[in-house]
Amino acid sequence: MFSPQPQKVCFYVVFFFLLVGVMLRSITSFKLELDSPADAAFTGGEVVSGQVVLELRRDTKVHSMKVQGRGVAMAHWLENRGMNSVYNDYTSKIIYFRKRQHIIRDNGEVTVLPAGRHEFPFSFQLPEETLVTSFEGKHGSIRYWVKVKLHRPWATVKKIKKEFTVIEPIDINTPALLAPQAGTKDKMARAWYHNFGQVSVTAKIDRKGYTPGEVIPVFAEFDNATSRSIQPKAFITQTQTFIARGTMKQKHSVVATLCGDIVGARCRETWHGRAIKIPPVGPSILQCRIIKVEYMLKVCVDVPGSSKLCLELPLVIGTIPLHPFGSRTSSVSSQYSVNLDWLRMAIPEQPEPPPDYSSVVTAEEAEQRSNTVVSQPAEDLSGILERPLMAFVQEFRFRPPPVYSEIDPNPQPFNMRPRCMTC
Repeated sequence: MFSPQPQKVCFYVVFFFLLVGVMLRSITSFKLELDSPADAAFTGGEVVSGQVVLELRRDTKVHSMKVQGRGVAMAHWLENRGMNSVYNDYTSKIIYFRKRQHIIRDNGEVTVLPAGRHEFPFSFQLPEETLVTSFEGKHGSIRYWVKVKLHRPWATVKKIKKEFTVIEPIDINTPALLAPQAGTKDKMARAWYHNFGQVSVTAKIDRKGYTPGEVIPVFAEFDNATSRSIQPKAFITQTQTFIARGTMKQKHSVVATLCGDIVGARCRETWHGRAIKIPPVGPSILQCRIIKVEYMLKVCVDVPGSSKLCLELPLVIGTIPLHPFGSRTSSVSSQYSVNLDWLRMAIPEQPEPPPDYSSVVTAEEAEQRSNTVVSQPAEDLSGILERPLMAFVQEFRFRPPPVYSEIDPNPQPFNMRPRCMTC
């Protein structure tokens, strides 16, 4: 007598129940849609709105449906202590906001939704206080999301979740971020007990705050007093710091590099604004207690016979770019910081020569104004206050300089007695 194999019987049973489940499924679509575009970013105080789309094949009983909004910062990592397989769990969490909205409230009765398409709008406002920018790191994250839960009788809870981005503005047009940054550092090159000389680095940048895509002009001076050649470099580094249970975990990465020319032995090299561009990176995160993202400009040289010499200048990557007025103020402050030997670490720069007279006024205009001044008769100055003052200012500005001559136009009379300088 023929008997089917047990494996085939199990397959047919599972397939039958799956087919029945598909036929009896009442929900054909369950989606969460936000009104903002997919690449939109929110900030504190703004409203997050959208709708829950529910498509039903037939009439469905529902206990409740609610929408939750969350903003959570979490740091987490494991560390193995010793030779055993026991791991220490380091976890910390900060909840920045928690919102809840009931679309279908559970009042003890069952709500019957007819077959068809249903849209349930929702909205909630982000907290007015400063939030923290969204972030994804190796040992932690800062996430914001909307979650919908649908409760039905005799059925599992259906959940749907969608994340959104929060970017808190960092305005670099503030005095603290417009201030120039400078520093100096030196190191002695040694091998055993013999000194080969000293290497010193002096560097300066116009300001502390920048935005992605900007170019940082680096002013630096490298003094190589050793008998070997060195090569200066500049880096923009990102440091991610995670804090949990009083322990700190860091991750360092280089986001931009600038290589300079080789500086020979007992030579000096100067950078007059060498450019290093900031790539598309996330803004600085400085207000979170458990996760920080910091940037640094490092100007380094490899010292022969010793470790690398690095000069660090702090950076803040913001979201609001520099205003034109702020740019002018920054450049002026930068020039004066050099002239005033700011912090005694300024780098000498060659001053820009004044423009020639011919570049300001053409030869025809100069000749015409010269003829006008010579041929102009003496005029009555009684009504001078009635004429516009700007006309006299421009006339004085564009008047050509006097002709140079070695003969004194106002010679001293011969019959005048020379004055004694001691009288």
